[in-house]
Amino acid sequence: MKKQLFRIIAKLNKAILPSFSKKQLDLAKANKLQIAIIGWKWYITKNALD
Repeated sequence: MKKQLFRIIAKLNKAILPSFSKKQLDLAKANKLQIAIIGWKWYITKNALD
């Protein structure tokens, strides 16, 4: 159940949140909001794959 929830959230993230890798964002120049979005997407992806 938990894994399915994370997979659904991961699909929503992909549809809604911006992709910084496509924009070639430099992490050293990223602002706090961008870093928070990257962290959120990483957390959801990590739990969806486990």
